[in-house]
Amino acid sequence: MGSTVSRLVAAAALALLAFPAAHAQQKVLKFIPQADLRILDPITTTAYITRNHGYMVYDTLFAMDEKFQVKPQMVDKYEVSKDGLTYSFTLRDGLKFHDGQPVRSADCIASIDRWSKRDALGQKLAEATASWAAVNDKTFTLKLKKPFPLALEALAKPSSNVPFIMPERIAKTDAFKNIEDATGSGPFRFVRNEWVPGNKVVYVKNTDYVPRKEPPSWASGGKVVKVDRVEWIYIPDSATAAAALNAGEADWWEQLPPDLIPLLTKNKQITVKNIDPLGSMGMIRFNFLHPPFNNPKMRQALLYAVNQQDYVIGIAGDPKNGHPCYSYFTCGTPLASEVSADPLKGKRDLDKAKALIKEAGYKGEKIVIIDATDQPIVHSQSLLTLEMLKKLGLNAEIQAGDWGTLITRRAVKEPPEKGGWNIFHTWLVGPDMVNPAVNFPIRGTGDKAWFGWPTDQRLEELREAWFNSNDAAASKKAATAVQQRAFEFVPFIPTGQFILPTAYRSNISGVIIAPVSFLWNVEKK
Repeated sequence: MGSTVSRLVAAAALALLAFPAAHAQQKVLKFIPQADLRILDPITTTAYITRNHGYMVYDTLFAMDEKFQVKPQMVDKYEVSKDGLTYSFTLRDGLKFHDGQPVRSADCIASIDRWSKRDALGQKLAEATASWAAVNDKTFTLKLKKPFPLALEALAKPSSNVPFIMPERIAKTDAFKNIEDATGSGPFRFVRNEWVPGNKVVYVKNTDYVPRKEPPSWASGGKVVKVDRVEWIYIPDSATAAAALNAGEADWWEQLPPDLIPLLTKNKQITVKNIDPLGSMGMIRFNFLHPPFNNPKMRQALLYAVNQQDYVIGIAGDPKNGHPCYSYFTCGTPLASEVSADPLKGKRDLDKAKALIKEAGYKGEKIVIIDATDQPIVHSQSLLTLEMLKKLGLNAEIQAGDWGTLITRRAVKEPPEKGGWNIFHTWLVGPDMVNPAVNFPIRGTGDKAWFGWPTDQRLEELREAWFNSNDAAASKKAATAVQQRAFEFVPFIPTGQFILPTAYRSNISGVIIAPVSFLWNVEKK
């Protein structure tokens, strides 16, 4: 029965890849994304599939390049007053939304206002802001109550949540309510009537888009679209996805599961490549609202049991594609350190972990791990954590679904027996964990924090001290203090740093080296 079902799934998926006659004369890029697109709003979720959708249809005021330098994107020119309190921005000529309306100052102000209600760095910018004001339709100002040196870095934030610019009529939507209208001004237009959740998402080239003239670098520079149409084909079965790429029915597979890398590498028509030099960080995220992980000793106990090497191999397969990272900040970047990491780094000590669990007064409560079987990064971590918890004598179980279900369920605050959860796994790209400003899982702001909702005033005070550091040495010292507190409070447990290669056919060129799979600049012969 299982093989029959698999064949039917494969046949259905391959049928979706069939080339429609209506598009026979067009250049169509067929892309297999990392997950199914369920949520269109890149402000209400940090899910990377929605972030990637955002980059297709929206643009940003500024963008960060591969050297972490901030570059104007929708902005043509800007000025900063000598006291650092007033910023003046002027938009480029020709910016237009997909509905034909021009991009105005009011659209930008409303979009930044909504974003700053959800994003960790945006919230910090909002605290420092006195006002945003439109001078006219193309020029607007930001006035600060106090200097905030990261203002432009915030507006150029490259990953979740990205400060995308939307029409004012959409951006005025409550920041805690999903938008459904994907009208943007970006290089692609979303084709709603061809969107089939669970199967396919379609974008077409925005012929009104005026790219910048600079070469592309990360999200900055010219977003030149070189195909007519992009089809995201969601194929949850890895073997079917590999077959599609091998057969040339798909052009690009965003993230390869490690067990299929050798198979695809044998095909000389396929390039298997790491396009994200910083890699990603895996993690165990706790729910702080319900037992047993509302008790810090339970979280501290797992520090002595997690074996990062096992997680890295589980996620990346080959040791050359990953390594332990005993830091709350991205290894390989300036603020990374192993200070206070001994419980996670030292010899694994299950007896110590069990002693802490006993001290915590664990009463045998069921621990629900929500899993996404269509996400190898998540699924492999979930299985390893289940095994670890059982070794510790904990009453744990996995409740499996797909990634779309997980990112919906993780927002549920009810107890696990009423649809909530205790643990989920995910991963963040390097730029999302590089410092206390952008590292959103480390925050302790309770209801305003990321899913899991930890509350820790001390973490927030230390984060504030980092913002007030005024040179590299002080920044390092302040970030180290944040990490020391993190290893006491344990907002999450890092599970290692890894890369997952991407794979594309040899008739594809122009793939940008970046932590996000950007689809502009990609040419198909």
